[in-house]
Amino acid sequence: IVFNKKICYNIENIFFVEFIMSNTLKAGFGRINVTPMMGIKLRGYFIERLADGVLDNLEANAVAVSDGTNTAVMITIDTCSLCSGEVAEFFRKKVGEKTGLPEQALFIHATHSHTAPGLSVDKNDDKLTVEYTEFLAEQLTKVAMNAIEDLKPAKMGYGVGNAPNIAFIRRFRMKDGTVKTNPGVNNPDIVEPIGNVDERVGVLRFDREGSESIVIANFADHPDTIGGCKVSGDWPAFTRRFVEKAIDNTKCILFNGAQGDVNHVNVHPTAGDFNDMFNDFDGCSRGYGHSRHMGRVVAGAVMQVYDKVNYVDVDDVKYLHKSYEIPSNKPDPKDLPLAHKYNDLHNAGRDDLIPFEAMMLTTVVAEAGRMVRLENAPDSFSMMFSVLKIGSVALFGIPGEPFNGVGKAIKKADGYDLVMPCCLTNGADGYFPMMDAYVEGGYEARSSNFKAGVAEKIIDAGLEMLNQVR
Repeated sequence: IVFNKKICYNIENIFFVEFIMSNTLKAGFGRINVTPMMGIKLRGYFIERLADGVLDNLEANAVAVSDGTNTAVMITIDTCSLCSGEVAEFFRKKVGEKTGLPEQALFIHATHSHTAPGLSVDKNDDKLTVEYTEFLAEQLTKVAMNAIEDLKPAKMGYGVGNAPNIAFIRRFRMKDGTVKTNPGVNNPDIVEPIGNVDERVGVLRFDREGSESIVIANFADHPDTIGGCKVSGDWPAFTRRFVEKAIDNTKCILFNGAQGDVNHVNVHPTAGDFNDMFNDFDGCSRGYGHSRHMGRVVAGAVMQVYDKVNYVDVDDVKYLHKSYEIPSNKPDPKDLPLAHKYNDLHNAGRDDLIPFEAMMLTTVVAEAGRMVRLENAPDSFSMMFSVLKIGSVALFGIPGEPFNGVGKAIKKADGYDLVMPCCLTNGADGYFPMMDAYVEGGYEARSSNFKAGVAEKIIDAGLEMLNQVR
């Protein structure tokens, strides 16, 4: 058997001899517990929730990659959001100082669990939230260093699995002609969902010399499956655990994808679809058991392709951060009096005086908050995107929640074997709906900080940046 014109006679060592000779790639893994203190505010709804228990520990997971010249670190955190560009910058600065890596080499991602805390570096904010953010920064420096210290020669393979019937478009056309987000299970006024979901699961496998393999999975869906006040990493955490339990000597990390208009709610459940679920306060069905089911399905998609990944040589690791100006969604002055009224009522805990309920209440509260927030805003905001290229595969980091149409378009980038779009990476700027959604309506467009066209600008930016580092 011949590899690179050299002959190997020991069949057990053929694979590793080949990849050491063909690749400069090294990969390392780190994991650390980031479970918060009880009593901290959980993020994800427009109602206050204080953590009163732990269903499963929250984690930060890290993968370091190096081509011998450039080293980069990818970190995922079981948290709802980085919450602001200031938090993302705080984390990158801390990790960069400890590791000696440039900030552009750091790819920090929130999995978007709605049963996890918010974050803040504002000393005037909630005390526990600020304390937890500072604790998390220290944990991120540790997990990044652990991954770098774990770097070993590696061979990379890629594949794409499929995770059916766990992600659903959450925006629907109704019989009265309106568009609603999360209109409720078995709502008789639903006509049809607006769009088609992306059920693909991107898979990267790193086989390392003398150590565990590493799997990176990429799937798009809201981790809003559990509800309540108990801490959990939701289905991304279940996915990691199930992959590692099913495949010996393997570590798993998951990056959530373009999930802005996608969640777990099947509005027309049949047979056992509603097992382990209940209808929550906002009309969405939730349940810890369903989160476990989703983790099994995504883990199954990983296992569909794990043994049959396409191995490719890697001799370069590249990274790029780039900022673009995006027009802000400033309110019409005539809408401001009502917006201030609703916003004041919500902040006073008097949602009962706002004439809406369930998800429509969430929508008008979020819209009012956006109008008040942007009343004196600039005409545009600077938004930073991130690319990490590992040979013929790339991750594209988006600092918010893009619609799945953004992810589908980014995955088509020329010159790559696999592109993984990653939401809530190195920032947290809210929703990025497709242009049609601004005409149609719904929670995401009405609450977005950005004017119609933001999603299309992100697609253009992503394709441009991916081509630039190719």
